[in-house]
Amino acid sequence: MPWPGSAQRHDCSAKPGAPAPARGRRLLALLAALALLPGPLTAQEGPAASAAPQPIRLLVVGDSISAEYGLARGQGWVQLLSARLAQRQPPIEVINASISGETTAGGRARLAALLQAHAPQYLLIALGGNDALRGLPLQSTRENLTAMLDAARQAQARALLVGIQVPPNYGARYSQELETMFGELGKAHAVPLVPFMLQAIAEPADLEKYFQADRIHPNAAAQPLILQTIWPALQSLLPPQ
Repeated sequence: MPWPGSAQRHDCSAKPGAPAPARGRRLLALLAALALLPGPLTAQEGPAASAAPQPIRLLVVGDSISAEYGLARGQGWVQLLSARLAQRQPPIEVINASISGETTAGGRARLAALLQAHAPQYLLIALGGNDALRGLPLQSTRENLTAMLDAARQAQARALLVGIQVPPNYGARYSQELETMFGELGKAHAVPLVPFMLQAIAEPADLEKYFQADRIHPNAAAQPLILQTIWPALQSLLPPQ
């Protein structure tokens, strides 16, 4: 005998094989549609994610003084600079494209390809010594350095010009003309200038202490002093820490 009131109760459970109620079918369809949607965006996939920041690079184009001539690898002033700039935040990568025996003509010929390959934000030019040692006309040296500074500007690379001087036996007139040339180039192109990269080791008494046997190329002990001479002008170009 049914309990009183049981006649008004309805069995809402589906019988085996019976079709699901309309609301159940809609729920199943909704769940299936949600399953097809892509998952949540990860940090790498989201629209706010940006490409990796462009590395900051300093390109050095110099001669044997910058190419570690006669030194063990890692002792040169450019390598010391590289280690220092690697500690900055953000770090700065140093590309040393210096070649022993390089002249300003050689540097000029190579520069376009170097700028294209490395896209540096900064360019350090330390050439001219071999031009002087070979007795090349200063006008040619001036034209080559001018072309290099122009190329740096076109590539949007901020340049630093590093000068050189010659031994006294070249004569006071030639020495003065060389010094004047570097000064005029720095002013004309509005770039910082290091007048003489060997200033800290240029005294006659320094020959034994800071130069190799050829009395031309600085030794390992001289490298930190060369960097010390160049650093203030270079630092003025770099972004603050």
